[in-house]
Order: sequence, then C-alpha cells, then structure tokens
Amino acid sequence: MTKTLKIGTRGSPLALAQAHETRARLMAAHGLPDEAFEIVIISTTGDRVQNRALREIGGKGLFTKEIEEAMLSGEIDIAVHSSKDMPVEQPQGLVLDCFLEREDPRDAFVTLDGKPFSALPQGAVVGTSSLRRKAQLLAKRPDVKVVEFRGNVQTRMRKLADGVAEATFLAQAGLNRLNAQHISCQAVEPEEMLPAIAQGVIGIERRADDAEADRLLAPLRHAETHTRVAAERALLAGLDGSCETPIAGLATLEGNTLTLRGEILRTDGSEVLTGSRTGPAEQAAEMGASLAEELLAQTTDDFFDWK
Repeated sequence: MTKTLKIGTRGSPLALAQAHETRARLMAAHGLPDEAFEIVIISTTGDRVQNRALREIGGKGLFTKEIEEAMLSGEIDIAVHSSKDMPVEQPQGLVLDCFLEREDPRDAFVTLDGKPFSALPQGAVVGTSSLRRKAQLLAKRPDVKVVEFRGNVQTRMRKLADGVAEATFLAQAGLNRLNAQHISCQAVEPEEMLPAIAQGVIGIERRADDAEADRLLAPLRHAETHTRVAAERALLAGLDGSCETPIAGLATLEGNTLTLRGEILRTDGSEVLTGSRTGPAEQAAEMGASLAEELLAQTTDDFFDWK
C-alpha cells in the first residue's frame, strides 16, 4: 500500500464495530499494521434526524448519501455499511461488491425482562421504526399498538426503560457484534418473522475504478454470502423496495441448492403475500427477480398505500 486506506462509516456504536471488524479482517488478510488504515466517521442525515420516520424524510439513502459523496470526492476509499440499509442502486461510479460472512439474520424481540414474543400481552405497545416489522407484527397481532422507535441500540433501550414501549425488535446480528449480552432478548425464527433483505450482512462499497481497493477487498469476499445476497437484493430490486414498502426475504444455501423465501405485506398488516424459489446457486439473481414478479402479480394498485 502506498497510502493509508480510509474507511468511511457512520458514527453509531454498531457502525463503528462493523468498521473495526472490516479493518481487522483487512489487517489479517494482508499482514498490514493498524496504522495502514484510518476510520473516518461521517454524519448522515438519517443519523441526525431522529424525530421523524425514515419514509417521511427520504428512506434508506439517508444513511448512505453523505458517505457516498465522501467516497466520490476522494475523502474516503471504502465505506462499510449494514447491507439491509443499502438501496438497490448505487450512485454512478460506485459499486457494492464485497460482502463479509453473514452473521445471524434473525430479528431479536427485546424487552426489559426477557419475555418471548409469545408472551406479549394483549394491547401491548411495541416500538419500531421498521415498516416491515410493523406490518409483520400487526399481521400476527392486530391488537398491538405500534409506536415510532428510532435511534441506535442504546437509544432504543433507553426508550424501553422510560416506558415509551414495552418491547421492540432489533437485528440479532447487531446485538452479537456489540457483544450485548446484557440486553434481554429472544431470537425470532424466520418461520415466525422473515427478516429484512440482507440482514446481518456487512457490505463494503468502493469506487468502481479503484483497483487497489478491489485488490485489498478480494480476500474478504465471502462466496456463500455473495450468492445469498444476490438472490435477496434481486428480489428487492424487482419489488422496487424502499422504506415505504414492507418487504422481507431470506436465502439459504445447502451445497449448490439455493432456497429463497420472500414476503410482501400491506402496510397495516391486513394482507401478506409469500412465495419461494429453489434452484441452483448460479441462478440466484434470476430466482430473486422471478419471485418478485410472482409476488407483484398478486398485488392490487393500492397494496402498498400507507395506512
């Protein structure tokens, strides 16, 4: 390396943990010292505006716009993201082509006392900023009241302690990466609540013409995760996924056989459409696109209308 590799990231504890994990993997893969890398914290609109729902202020891109601008200007060389926060299209000149080995993709049901989802009392108040989780929850428990619940893990736990809600959902992968054993939670199986597209996957974005970054990232690319994410993101792309669209999906791989499950919901949880595909791993993207077509064919014009 002829210069320090600058790693861009958001400033939350989880984002920093993911950036440090990426740096550690790069150091190990190339035998490089700590000083060969610099972690650069970039404040994003999504982090700064905490009092409004994402769908009201621009959606997923609010967690990436400023970071991607910094990469295009040369301020940073690569960017570390939670892949579930990434829009399906990158700005011209950038590529998202490195995915680390997937952590636990499941949601975690979080309460102060560790009670499972099945013990949620009638009429309980649950906090979430995810339209997917809200729709899935209301589909199963229409009696529950859902309140907006944004912020990092620490902020959300503080809101629980303050009584804003009795329970919330977080990504199990995030809790694992933060070593948050002190948080009382129960993992929710995909059969009960299908996770977000690419949940649990760290994605690393770079400039398309940066051959050095491409070379450095090559050993970090996890083949199985790449295949699974290709199927899931193709499903998302086919559904034109955004923060206003409750979409869930999970691909699993056994040998060379990939199974993709997908789900779309009305925003109030009153209708749930599901489907699946199974086939050879090399057809992952085609399977995602095909499943998206099948699901969309079952919707009406008002299916995704906000309610």
